[in-house]
Amino acid sequence: MSSKNSNQDNFIQFALEANVLSFGEFKTKAGRLSPYFFNAGGFNDGARLSALGRYYAKALQESGLQYDMLYGPAYKGITLAAATAIALADTGLNVPYAYNRKEAKDHGEGGSLVGAPVKGKVVIIDDVISAGTSVRESVKLIREAGAEPAAVLIALDRMEKSGTATEVGDKSAVQAVEQEFGLPVIAIASLADLMTFLTASSNADLTSYLPAVKAYREKYGI
Repeated sequence: MSSKNSNQDNFIQFALEANVLSFGEFKTKAGRLSPYFFNAGGFNDGARLSALGRYYAKALQESGLQYDMLYGPAYKGITLAAATAIALADTGLNVPYAYNRKEAKDHGEGGSLVGAPVKGKVVIIDDVISAGTSVRESVKLIREAGAEPAAVLIALDRMEKSGTATEVGDKSAVQAVEQEFGLPVIAIASLADLMTFLTASSNADLTSYLPAVKAYREKYGI
């Protein structure tokens, strides 16, 4: 496998081993029957979280993006931003990070932002973009703090049109975010990477899911 794909391939392998990525038949929130399921909540111990942070850090570094700090939207993004900041520090890059709390606090430092002062170019870190609501809230908070969102960094881009099983939109949640905010979205891996991984796999059980993934992408993919 080419070195260009190593971070994507290694991440997909890691997600499979952690049971964060699984194949079968799953009903999505939108009511679609998906042949795969990705649940970042499964990165739930120290070793997995540490590895996940390194995948995020590598994807960010490989993107060549210029940024000043990281931001994690509550709740999932908090851990992800922290893990990424630690992984970057391990490579010699000490980057500040901040996050929000869902309820603004009226004592102590007050407000809804916690951590380093939000300033400069800010990378928003989350697991996936489904409706874009979390990104919208994050962009608003970052801009209100006088800083500028630089990009959104996610684990998996499902490359899937918005909508339901019957009402299919014309673009994906990621494309909508890119267009609405003019922000690049960087993903550790995408549905295209997942298909490449399955195609190249020597595991017959895994390759058996390829037709279903292909059909799903033809139906809902971008």
